[in-house]
Amino acid sequence: MDRSVGLEPAILHVDMDAFFAAVELLDHPELAGRPVIVGGTGRRGVVASCTYEARRFGVRSAMPMFTALACCPSAVVLPGRHDRYAAVSEQIHQIFRSVTPLVEPVGLDEAFLDVTGARRLLGSPLAIAGQLKERIAAELSLSCSIGIGRSKLIAKLASEQAKPTVRPSGVAPGAGILLVASDEELAFLHPKAVESVWGVGPVTASRLHRLGLRTVGDLARVGPEVLVRALGQAHGTHLWSLAMGIDRSPVQAGRPSKSIGHEETFPADIVDLGELRRIVVTLADRVAGALGREQLCGRTVTLKVRFGDFTTVTRSHTLDQGIDAGPAIASVAVALLDGVELVAGVRLLGVSVSGLSAPSAARQLSLPLRQPGASDPGAAAQDAWEPVARALASIRARFGGRAVVPGSRVAPDTGGRWGPTAPTDIGTAGRPRSGGPSSRRQVDRPDFGHDQTAAAPNGPDSRPATGDAGSDGVAR
Repeated sequence: MDRSVGLEPAILHVDMDAFFAAVELLDHPELAGRPVIVGGTGRRGVVASCTYEARRFGVRSAMPMFTALACCPSAVVLPGRHDRYAAVSEQIHQIFRSVTPLVEPVGLDEAFLDVTGARRLLGSPLAIAGQLKERIAAELSLSCSIGIGRSKLIAKLASEQAKPTVRPSGVAPGAGILLVASDEELAFLHPKAVESVWGVGPVTASRLHRLGLRTVGDLARVGPEVLVRALGQAHGTHLWSLAMGIDRSPVQAGRPSKSIGHEETFPADIVDLGELRRIVVTLADRVAGALGREQLCGRTVTLKVRFGDFTTVTRSHTLDQGIDAGPAIASVAVALLDGVELVAGVRLLGVSVSGLSAPSAARQLSLPLRQPGASDPGAAAQDAWEPVARALASIRARFGGRAVVPGSRVAPDTGGRWGPTAPTDIGTAGRPRSGGPSSRRQVDRPDFGHDQTAAAPNGPDSRPATGDAGSDGVAR
């Protein structure tokens, strides 16, 4: 008997299995069955994804690359290629959208689907999940895990449980598809650790543990009053509702981004202000490209500076009008950088734009509130560069993001989203090997990675580090 027939609503959570690594295996089939790690290959790189064969050795996403190689010295390390993963992700989401328009992306490799309205045409939720899994395998040669439930929380946890598992003897295939019927929700939910519930991070988990609360069932049994006293009215009540299986958050198709940004970690700390300014221009151009793809502009520019000792400072400036041209973003970000006291070498720089809206909504005539001659440099640059920005967006849409770039971006694009990329190729033993001219990078002209954007809105916090590291650094 198909117990998914009566689900109301019917929510699917589709999560690609080791997505970035799986895409690399499509392009490197000779590596199938070997431990493969994807991420920043430099000494400050981090793991973005890895095959299940690598996970047998304890490798996990978001782990420092040097730690991963210590766990698995025989691993093949490949630099991440965000553009490639984004292109495959779009193919996957096209399959999703062919089933239902109610698709809420969560990063590149997972999404929630509300298939309540698709049942009359395509069958039960369980049948739809099977069709999706078969199509993704047949059309893209990739595997995914799918959870089915009445809520996003249940569907998400079900997809995690349906994934392959790593054992000392090897990789055991998972269920692939897991249905949690309405009368099974509490039995499924309550044995899980409190950390599996959205909104429970390390600090909240520590508070709950001090109260002797370690499972979701403990949260349900203790009642809302105790949680409210420990966590506050809003958080405590919400957490108790989730523990009781109550999650009414809808699948939100096309939820707008909150911010779009890009940040880079460097192979060595940078102390030269001129070099940092050039890097800010590059980052601003990346952000402008992402804004153009989403047809958005923003009023607030934020600069993030992290020093070698991991001290981090941020500076923001809000304009009277929205901007989306690279030079306009750069003019504001460079001014913010000039206001930061460079007490030490810089390890990381980031530029982001928030307060997003459609350009038509932000291009309204503003009142002359400033003193004569005190125009905002960002607004002035936007006015001057807006026609050029429109032309650049058209060229890049047709010929690719690197068809036209600032002079600071002429270095080869070898990644960097997950930390700096070292000169490497695939060695016979799988270790990084120096001397590969196509991936060579110089400290005096960093090679920047891909847009660290909120193109997909921030999704539920999936803390278990079992999947790919998303743009926000959260393992998915």
